[in-house]
Amino acid sequence: MKKTLLLFVAILFFSFANSQTHDPFQLVDLHVHLKGGFTMEDAVKKSVQEGIKYGIVVNCGIGFPVHTDSQIDSVLNEMKKYPQFYKGMQAEGREWLTNFSLKSIKKFDYVFTDAMTFTDAKGRRNRIWLKDETWIDNEEQFMDYLVNTLVKILNTEPINIYVNPTFLPAQMQDRYSTFWTTERMDRVIQAAKRHNIAIEINNRYKIPSADFIMRAKKAGVKFTIGTNNVDSNFSRADYALEMINKCGLTERDFYLPKKK
Repeated sequence: MKKTLLLFVAILFFSFANSQTHDPFQLVDLHVHLKGGFTMEDAVKKSVQEGIKYGIVVNCGIGFPVHTDSQIDSVLNEMKKYPQFYKGMQAEGREWLTNFSLKSIKKFDYVFTDAMTFTDAKGRRNRIWLKDETWIDNEEQFMDYLVNTLVKILNTEPINIYVNPTFLPAQMQDRYSTFWTTERMDRVIQAAKRHNIAIEINNRYKIPSADFIMRAKKAGVKFTIGTNNVDSNFSRADYALEMINKCGLTERDFYLPKKK
């Protein structure tokens, strides 16, 4: 039994040391969810094995288990048992500020949101990662509305990170560079820079593009690494590492929250 335990510890150490050898700096994935059977204990093991620090994120908003101030303390108290992880809040929908007080929001180490849920000009609630809940009457008009919504989010919502950045509905994803023009990219980048909001490099969706990242880097915007996993089957920050190398990013280009 003792030999087996020692062997297990040795394997973990080797995996950690080996992964660190190939990383330009300590990687931190701030967009990890406990879902799809992926538990906190699984996160502890995977983080050590792959040599990546994690931020464990709680979905907060309408339609999610955490949707009021009164539920936040119990969740955070449980997370405090794992001080190696950062504690993040994923703000869902545009109504989240009516559900949670600033006092409760500030209890998290960091807060992020995306522009994947919004109500359009005709009053239709869009959830653009779901094809059947995305309303596109005219693609260019849809794109303009999406960018306007995103800029408003960056200008008005108290967040630290913009995640799932530049995500497009399935109907438009094959023409990413057509819709994400330099003008649209720069509007988003300038808003992020103005409010010191970092932009995630997302491993799951492989966004934003290298062009977007280079423009954001030139503007002085910080980045984070994030996966947005749905279960335990997620990669070891492959896309982020590709972009780090391709765009010449260093540790100084990344935002790291302070633990509270």
